[in-house]
Amino acid sequence: MTHAVPSAIAVQQVIDDVMRRDRGRLLAGLSVRLGDIQLAEDALQEAVIAALKHWGRSGVPHAPLAWLMRAGFNKGIDQLRSRQREGRKAEDLGLIAPDQDAAEQAETIPDARLRLIFTCCHPALEEKSRVALTLRTVCSLSTRDIAAAFLDSEQTMGQRLSRAKAKIRAKGIGFQVPEPDQWSERLGTVLSTLYLIFTTGYVQEEAGPRDFCREGIYLARLLCALRPDDPEIEGALALMLLTEARSAARIGPDGAMRPIEDQDSSLWHHETITEAQALLAQAVLRRQPGAFQIKAALADCHMMRPKPDWAQMALLYQALWRFEPTPVVALNQAVVMAELGQGAQALNHLRALEDDLGQFQPWHAAMAHVLAQEGHIGDARCAYEQAIKTAPHDAARRFLETRVQRLPPCAFSGS
Repeated sequence: MTHAVPSAIAVQQVIDDVMRRDRGRLLAGLSVRLGDIQLAEDALQEAVIAALKHWGRSGVPHAPLAWLMRAGFNKGIDQLRSRQREGRKAEDLGLIAPDQDAAEQAETIPDARLRLIFTCCHPALEEKSRVALTLRTVCSLSTRDIAAAFLDSEQTMGQRLSRAKAKIRAKGIGFQVPEPDQWSERLGTVLSTLYLIFTTGYVQEEAGPRDFCREGIYLARLLCALRPDDPEIEGALALMLLTEARSAARIGPDGAMRPIEDQDSSLWHHETITEAQALLAQAVLRRQPGAFQIKAALADCHMMRPKPDWAQMALLYQALWRFEPTPVVALNQAVVMAELGQGAQALNHLRALEDDLGQFQPWHAAMAHVLAQEGHIGDARCAYEQAIKTAPHDAARRFLETRVQRLPPCAFSGS
């Protein structure tokens, strides 16, 4: 059953909506079924072209996602048949195709994206390639956006992605979730990737892909169900839930971002917070500390009222440093140090990080905040201007502009 024949513009709009919302789901499903990421990407592209023609003549189907999945699968089989050496594989896939829907109903793992993530996080791939490939396939980020995130050129990142896909194919890496006793070598990257999916949605909230937050939480819940006694999975899920619970208070009525300590806590989703705190408590009782548990504890301390528990956060950052001795953790340690009244020491730490984080927007924002606290108004203004130029979205930019407006006049530079 179809709608009345729509215009070409209307069809294009429907396809754009489906691809923006569900490209990751489609690509994951096709990759798992066809066993080849590049083949799945090519097949999906052909399916979209076919949809433009078919839907323009016959109307948009009631289930566009299923239509594209089926068309993409058939296109993939056609491509395999055209490769003489892989004709047998195409016939094998063709034979199972009629039972595909039934097979999906009976799957123990109910989401192909999880299988694709475990495949992309295979230890045969370099760490950078694992994350980049997951962002491309599961999150549908463009090669240009991923290259920017890694400070690479688009061409270099494109070559990295192509090599990673070819390696998965050449090594015959299966598209499946391994047995839980084989998870140790991939779980860390898988959890980092799920959190990256979540934060991609959170950071780009104004731009659109907010569903990534729900997908990150959904996939983390799946992992919890598959391996219910793992404290790091519980910690990662707790961290996402604590962050998501604050989403309604994150932007103020003026359109400016609100830091946690300035948020209206009555807008927080307290049922979600209770669930997260229970997960975190359960994880801590297992006495196997890890980075995600510590980050969740940090988020919980940051949400304390009437003010964040900065002293406890300082201790937690020391513990996190043992797991992640990175410049970003050092940056956060310096910010907490400033909140505890050690501004001069914090500034020294921040300045020591310039070589590593001089292109990192949060470093400029942190420098501006601490410089202002210490009375270096001229330098603070310069740092704010740089942070505003590179702000990730309008809400962050408005927040920083508000901070600049609050600075006292600086007839004489305080630096």
